[in-house]
Amino acid sequence: MNVQLSHPDTNLFAEIQITGSKSESNRALILKALYPSISLSNLSNSDDTSVLQKVLSAKEGTVDIHHAGTAMRFLTAYFASREGVEVVLTGSSRMQERPIKLLVDALKMLGAEISYLNEEGFPPIKITGKKFQKSSVRVQANISSQYISALMLIGASLPEGLSINLEGPVTSAPYINMTLELLHYFEIEAEFEGQLITIQPKNKVQAKTFEIESDWSSASYYFSIAALGKQAQLNLKNYKQESLQGDSNIIPIYKEFGIETSFTANEIQLLKNTSKKPKSLHLDLQNMPDLAQTIAVTCLGLGIGCELKGLHTLKIKETDRLVALKNELEKFGAVVEITNNSLSLAACAILKENIEVETYNDHRMAMAFAPLALKVPLTIKDAGVVSKSYPEFWEDLESIGFSVEKV
Repeated sequence: MNVQLSHPDTNLFAEIQITGSKSESNRALILKALYPSISLSNLSNSDDTSVLQKVLSAKEGTVDIHHAGTAMRFLTAYFASREGVEVVLTGSSRMQERPIKLLVDALKMLGAEISYLNEEGFPPIKITGKKFQKSSVRVQANISSQYISALMLIGASLPEGLSINLEGPVTSAPYINMTLELLHYFEIEAEFEGQLITIQPKNKVQAKTFEIESDWSSASYYFSIAALGKQAQLNLKNYKQESLQGDSNIIPIYKEFGIETSFTANEIQLLKNTSKKPKSLHLDLQNMPDLAQTIAVTCLGLGIGCELKGLHTLKIKETDRLVALKNELEKFGAVVEITNNSLSLAACAILKENIEVETYNDHRMAMAFAPLALKVPLTIKDAGVVSKSYPEFWEDLESIGFSVEKV
């Protein structure tokens, strides 16, 4: 399914309820599987979370998690530490191109039994769950924080807990801190100091409900929409000022575009009534790389340049997001340069219209480019890909006045 997008007006007023955070939901589901006394509310209805929830109870056979990268990392650690489990963990063709070796190596250090069925270092993998013999591991910290979170989530369930020694600079530290805070919420003793994470063993946790905050990565598209409109008042429900999600740091970035963000008891309000914008934007997004596509498209739509750094993890996402961004931004007339770690966009005064945006099986490509319809009509190809994290995205855009025509 492709969708043609346009917007007849640039004054935007709406109230939106976004699904629960995929990042929080997936972490909380692993903890709930380990500690059944846990209850969860406002769980994400994304494809990734639905797949994870469905397969957590598997004991044998083939477990296919499709495109769900977080599920692949978290389940590798979870199944490996569960005695009596024997599964083959696989996914889509793209998932079989995404590396898992660093996590598998770390788990093997602990005593896990995991083997590769095709190419070494990549899924599918065969996992025979067993009791780990060791309680200390070293892991490279500059590739994906999900490897580290996967280990942290099972740490307290191990007989002697777990010590994780991080080697090299830490990437996406807010996601590690999110995992840490979730452990703290369920009264699991854990510390993250310098290059060392320590987690104490815990056999059971007291019955407790965790309310999952709505997803800040999904909220980012409304920051972009507000920035590209003339006037905007958008209320987004179920958000907290003290968020566990690193992408909540979008607030000061979009203040540069004239977006004022205020909090009430359970929602945020995005308010724009000025045409303020910077001459150019220079950001290090190492701790929030999922915002890169949103910010780059906002800058394109406002006719300003940007230089975004700290993006090395984007190459191993659903697609190589740096290459994908360059390809699609240039269709609109932009001049873009990329390295393995950065993207540079030159100011572009005039946008080409009626461009077809490829999405590369990447939900964030679809949602990041959609706000540009406030400036020029465009088409998003394979628009159903948004179900990976935000199934109601197109319906919610219609509620704020976008024309969304399926073609």
